[in-house]
Amino acid sequence: MKILITGATGLVGQHLVTHLLSEGHEINFLTSRRKAIDSLPNCSGFYWDIEKQIIDTSCIDGVTKIIHLAGASVSKRWNTSYKKEIIESRVASSKLLYQTLKNYTHEVTQFICASAIGIYKHSYSTVYNEDSRVFSEGFLGEVVQKWEASASVFSDISVKVVKVRIGVVLTKKGGALQKMKQPITMGFGASLGSGKQYMSWIHIEDLVKFFSFLITKNKEGVFNAVAPNPVTNSELTKILAKKSKKPLLLPNIPKFILKLLLGEMHEIVCESQNVSSNKIKGFRFQYEKLDEALTDLL
Repeated sequence: MKILITGATGLVGQHLVTHLLSEGHEINFLTSRRKAIDSLPNCSGFYWDIEKQIIDTSCIDGVTKIIHLAGASVSKRWNTSYKKEIIESRVASSKLLYQTLKNYTHEVTQFICASAIGIYKHSYSTVYNEDSRVFSEGFLGEVVQKWEASASVFSDISVKVVKVRIGVVLTKKGGALQKMKQPITMGFGASLGSGKQYMSWIHIEDLVKFFSFLITKNKEGVFNAVAPNPVTNSELTKILAKKSKKPLLLPNIPKFILKLLLGEMHEIVCESQNVSSNKIKGFRFQYEKLDEALTDLL
């Protein structure tokens, strides 16, 4: 089948493109840089300008599935203007895709939108599933709720909507794992905040297979893309230190220090979301436990 992907040049997008091509799918992708149209081998690139709501509508020719990953990184320091960009990059891009499908003849039957477990409210004790309605009141919660709302409207034009709430993605290069590993390998490793906060994670290979499963099974609805065994920040730090063969000599870094260093963005590392993926029946995780995932990645 032919699949249109946004955010195809990002960390998750690149892995996803490689995986879907290996399964024999045709890939179209959208880029805001004209010079990047030919950047992905064996794929067809098309230009769009989200701010001006301009898109090359030929990107949807023959396409039956859309995977929407595009959005400004939340890992850059937040200020008023950048917070607006984080939201608009998600909402406005969804709007542009929706208007394209609404106004032009197409064959799209399924719209899969990336989302995040940051939608769930901070809790040390609650285990969240897809039916949970206790949402975060922080900025990340606001982002994800608006993100998902922008995807919901596709059902109005008879397109199945899938929202994939992704946990902390672990990869060999880049992403959260390398940022967590760096201070440990330098001998400055320490748990963050209380260390009790749950981190629901997923290996990149399982994540791309997760997307493929949703496409193949023509799923609809909300799904948590997390491995079955979340860990606390303290547990993660200890396992990383063991794998890196480094001692943990420093005490926990207090939350107020993290707030001084990161500003409002400290909620990314301090909030706790213990998230269940039990809903995704029939999908088999290759990496169910963190130790297995880190053995592969490190």
